[in-house]
Amino acid sequence: MEWEAPAVVLEARPYGEGGAVISVLTEHHGRFAGLSKGGSSRAQSGLWQPGNLVEVRWVGRLADQLGHLTGEMVHPTAALAMDDPLALALLNSACALATDALPEREPQPRVFAALLPILAHLHAGGAALVDDYIRWEMLLLEALGYGLDLSRCAATGTTEALDWVSPRTGRAVSAEAAAPYKDRLLPLPSFLHGAQAERDPKAWLQGLRLTGHFLARNAFGARHRPVPPARERLEHRVADLAG
Repeated sequence: MEWEAPAVVLEARPYGEGGAVISVLTEHHGRFAGLSKGGSSRAQSGLWQPGNLVEVRWVGRLADQLGHLTGEMVHPTAALAMDDPLALALLNSACALATDALPEREPQPRVFAALLPILAHLHAGGAALVDDYIRWEMLLLEALGYGLDLSRCAATGTTEALDWVSPRTGRAVSAEAAAPYKDRLLPLPSFLHGAQAERDPKAWLQGLRLTGHFLARNAFGARHRPVPPARERLEHRVADLAG
């Protein structure tokens, strides 16, 4: 059994003498793990940094075995993001969420495709990518079966002035319908209605708190697991920027 595919490195855990168990995300094989001989050595440690885009080859005697991974560098995302704390926080959060939330060996074409441009442009600075990253978290929730419905108001059916989200149902609520209950609802930043760019850290923070609520309650809380610390560090960094 073997396959080759482009992959995003998610995690590398030392194993044995110089080896490492590598977890990657691919389009058609989803989150997949394999043993890399020498993966924690000086010669290979740079290749298996979380966030790097690599061309991997997996080989195993049986389909359900751990198998062996080898790889070649395509894009050194991790090294290029090192000089920007916000870019590095985005990178670490995305890899941690994908590692801990996605089921093993299930195809993830949309999650993979949406993550690639974020990683490819991190070298230009994290500030230009926070809005796309938050949209990626929404896509991750959808892939896990916890998608938000922001298309119309849950109470009135209107598609206008959708400024709030119910923390219980994940459905949008219009400003008018939300008026008596604002203290119980989550703010919905306008950039999540479409693909428009957003450069306001306060709007970023609203978006992260929105997706973070459902990640904590559904994606992780349902399995009695905490949200990865890397995701919490990202939210704290954005909160500092929002000031």
